[in-house]
Amino acid sequence: MKKDVVIIGAGLVGSLLSIYLAKKGYKVSLYERRGDMRKEEVEAGRSINLALSDRGIKALKEVGIADDVLRIAIPMHGRRIHNLDGSQAFQPYGKQGQYINSVSRRELNCKLMDLAEQHGISLHFNKKCTHIDWKTNTVFFEDVQVKSDLIFGADGAYSAARLSHMLQHPKFEYHQYYIDCGYKELSIPPGPGGEFLLEKNALHIWPRRDYMLIALPNMDGSFTGTLFFPFEGELSFEKLTTPEAVSRFFNDTFPDVVSLIPDLVHQFFNHPTSSLVTVKCLPWIRDDKFCLIGDAAHAIVPFFGQGMNAGFEDCSVLNELMDKHKDDWTTILNEFQTLRKPDADAIADLAVNNFVEMRARTADPKFLLQKKIEAKLHEHYPEKWIPAYSQVTFSPHIRYSEALRNSQRQEEIMQQVMDRPDIEQKWDSPDLEKEILSMIH
Repeated sequence: MKKDVVIIGAGLVGSLLSIYLAKKGYKVSLYERRGDMRKEEVEAGRSINLALSDRGIKALKEVGIADDVLRIAIPMHGRRIHNLDGSQAFQPYGKQGQYINSVSRRELNCKLMDLAEQHGISLHFNKKCTHIDWKTNTVFFEDVQVKSDLIFGADGAYSAARLSHMLQHPKFEYHQYYIDCGYKELSIPPGPGGEFLLEKNALHIWPRRDYMLIALPNMDGSFTGTLFFPFEGELSFEKLTTPEAVSRFFNDTFPDVVSLIPDLVHQFFNHPTSSLVTVKCLPWIRDDKFCLIGDAAHAIVPFFGQGMNAGFEDCSVLNELMDKHKDDWTTILNEFQTLRKPDADAIADLAVNNFVEMRARTADPKFLLQKKIEAKLHEHYPEKWIPAYSQVTFSPHIRYSEALRNSQRQEEIMQQVMDRPDIEQKWDSPDLEKEILSMIH
């Protein structure tokens, strides 16, 4: 007998999960606290474009919707670095032919909701979860209550389902951590005739040591820019309080961006400043009746482009476990938590580490030389050396926890290599390659 399933949250992960479950024959209802974004305007300035990569694509392929989604995505083959002096550098993401995909959160979410409805899933909007009665497995929304055999909390980093679970659990572990930077979205409009004013197939980064600006391309020729910037301090959001201060800051720090955003000051003061949180918690589950998934279980900062991909991979892993254990949800959920918790913790740590790399190291000549050496090793010995970025982004068969361990070991080796006084001269010598290979074993 198939369980009735309620999913709280019709965001990216909730919508995709509903399709997986419907394809397995479950009757699924999706409840979303916001209105239907397919019919309503979404508040400007909160989107952060998404980087869809191999883990997420694998999940989309499993339910047969990858081609639909990739039609609304733009390939990005690497990072285009914009230095303060006006010079630029291009850093490919992986080997020839490897890329990540820029996709609008809104467009992708609308597409997934449409596909969910096509699979017979009922969607309910403006349903804010207030609490869950665990004795009867009933979800209380503001205006309705719904009893269900199985509940998934897929309602994001500030999950109401998680709060209800946490408050009524005797041993719930919860850790949240805010980084010292917030973010503000700044949109770069298209040029005449929908022309891209920056290179189309790249993720653009303006690294400035303690902060940075990034921009991802959209289908209409615009770019979604995001300023990651300290909340407090000498150069911070708290200091940029007047139009003059904002103009001066951008002219000094991102001079090539000023001409691209005619209404820069207006956007700066009208788009919200938002915070970035990492959430780690345990347990995610209750018997065979409840499970947290996606950001509700493991919210991460966006600096490895893996938040959505990790959530989609949750759905893929859950699907494998349904194939393996059929309708034994006690076993499925226990195994899901055991498998995914170490990987969720690992990608959370990798994402925070990558923030430092993106804002401070991508413009450092020594770091760029290190990346060159690593790329050459990967080219010559693809089985022995896979750069950390490639392990996370292009290798869905490597678990996040394994990628973290591997990358820590490789970084130790590279620090020793980069400390050599003659590294600039010897970086591509066969002797150095041999030496690094001997350190791997």
